[in-house]
Amino acid sequence: MNYIDTVNWMFSQLPMYQNKGKVAFKKDLTNTLNLAKELNHPEKKFKSIHVAGTNGKGSCSHMIASVLQEAGYKVGLYTSPHLKDFRERIKVNGDVVSKQFVIGFIKRNKSFLEKHKLSFFEMTVGMAFDYFAKQQVDVAIIEVGLGGRLDSTNIITPEVSVITNIGLDHTQFLGDTLELIAHEKAGIIKPNVPVVVGETQKETSSIFQNIAKNNKAPTYFADQTIKKTYESDLKGSYQANNIKTVAQTLTVLQPLGFNISEKQMIKGFKHVVKNTGLLGRWQTLRYDPKIICDTAHNKEGLTYVMQQLANENFNKLHIVLGMVNDKNVDSIIAFFPKKATYYFCKPNIPRGLDANVLKQHFIEKDYEGETYNSVNEALEFAKRQAKNNDLIYVGGSTFVVAEII
Repeated sequence: MNYIDTVNWMFSQLPMYQNKGKVAFKKDLTNTLNLAKELNHPEKKFKSIHVAGTNGKGSCSHMIASVLQEAGYKVGLYTSPHLKDFRERIKVNGDVVSKQFVIGFIKRNKSFLEKHKLSFFEMTVGMAFDYFAKQQVDVAIIEVGLGGRLDSTNIITPEVSVITNIGLDHTQFLGDTLELIAHEKAGIIKPNVPVVVGETQKETSSIFQNIAKNNKAPTYFADQTIKKTYESDLKGSYQANNIKTVAQTLTVLQPLGFNISEKQMIKGFKHVVKNTGLLGRWQTLRYDPKIICDTAHNKEGLTYVMQQLANENFNKLHIVLGMVNDKNVDSIIAFFPKKATYYFCKPNIPRGLDANVLKQHFIEKDYEGETYNSVNEALEFAKRQAKNNDLIYVGGSTFVVAEII
């Protein structure tokens, strides 16, 4: 098989959460542990940093990687989902995994993967760990896919565990309260491994403290301990919290043998996109009219993004909007401004919410807009309607942003 054939096989033969939703979610680490054993435990051959949370874990992972690269380390980075190409999930010093490695990994392990019926995510975690071990990275930043306790990435023993924040997302898997979700995220806390919590929340702080205490894991709340801020090329206002989380994580790493200077931290924060290739976080795509996209898709993320959108200067606002079908639309509608023209669309994945259904939710709340056959068609209509001093925002789902970047 060539690369396209290999990726198509991965996508079509195995359940994948980002496309299919709940049917692809497995609350069990058995398959991942079996694959790790089959691969001779690559996860034990490099140092790691584990990053969980409802919002910000992708940005934090990329920021940590950027600073460590500036400090001269060979850095692996595993994140999900991807925007354009599967290989974005697995990088070393900002370079995506080679097509040849993806093809070879599947070829070597296909019979095992089929026999044990591994999910898409279980398989790609094994692929990432195998790649990082073979590349002999100094350290790998591993982003949790979903939850923490039973996420496939949770077979590592990291140098530090990071939990950015807790919000009500993926409640059908993780629980419908902040406390329940916090317990799932706290599952990445390991004995004697320091824990960095990005945001102090009254509903969850004691949960993290108690679980960390039971594991004799030193705990740091970044928003309480980090006073200094850093300038970043990731421009969303919500990045302020992520920057503190990362700064605290780097501070914890320093006495553990990581040599990171203040100058390297400053450069790392400023060159995240250049060093890691991160896309889709408050990203300006063009001017006249200005087009901004962002992958925020839940209450907490949209709160920050819509606040920042309100601070932009424009005459009229146009919003290209699509969502997935397991999203509770009514719970987040209020975060979107009514003084805007909406272009409703469906991201091109099985989980995509029908544009007419999305429109109906908004029309019932007195919003104005029309439906379009695709994300790109919606954006093209918005560009035709917008004047040079207008603003177009594209979002609602990672998969919407993926189609227009």
